[in-house]
Amino acid sequence: MRIIPAIDIIDGKCVRLSKGDYDTKKIYNESPLEVAKQFEAHGIEYLHLVDLDGAKSKHIVNHKVLDQIASKTSLKIDFGGGLKTDEDLKIAFDNGAHQITGGSIAVKDPDTFGSWLQNFGADKIILGADANNEKIAVSGWQEESDKELIPFIKEYLEKGISYVICTDISKDGMLQGPSFDLYKKIIAQGKVIADDNNITREIKLIASGGISTFDELPKLAEIGCEGTIIGKAIYENRISLKQLEKYILEK
Repeated sequence: MRIIPAIDIIDGKCVRLSKGDYDTKKIYNESPLEVAKQFEAHGIEYLHLVDLDGAKSKHIVNHKVLDQIASKTSLKIDFGGGLKTDEDLKIAFDNGAHQITGGSIAVKDPDTFGSWLQNFGADKIILGADANNEKIAVSGWQEESDKELIPFIKEYLEKGISYVICTDISKDGMLQGPSFDLYKKIIAQGKVIADDNNITREIKLIASGGISTFDELPKLAEIGCEGTIIGKAIYENRISLKQLEKYILEK
């Protein structure tokens, strides 16, 4: 299972929110690059970079931070937040994104999101399936849609998506543990689709939200999660970078 630390950006700074609420913003570091370099120094290869200003503004904002981290580290970055147009996508990839995550656009403009999947391939496009009470949330989690989480993911698996980041918003930033049962359900549904359609590709589910202790990581791996995104647990020293380094080396 891949270990993917998160850096969330507001005003060019490294922050964390609780349950996606911008009023709970806590600044952890003025320099996202410094944080990214610390991750890299501990053997971490991946980074989940979220443009929270972009998510609110509905277009890419913090692409300079992306460029800085991509050009000064070797981290493979998946970038999300506010990607709405082909131009946003071009800016993200031109500034060093290895993959992009689309959440709101997959709900509100499935044709555009589908075209990205067709044009760039399933290895480059991640579906962001963030939910509250198993209902998809959009616009930086400021709005709840009427889309049910599992059918939404199934629909995109059938369209060819492989990577799915699922955040249970009620858990995000709360340090109370992830939604193990929800992830089991999603992975089981992915297997059903693979069997029904004779597809060898299965869902690559990336767990996000609520990770609070190191002991949760092997459990997520056992369920079948392809990766896990860890945010506040690192910044609040609940999980140390040395623990993650050891986990990565022992895999």
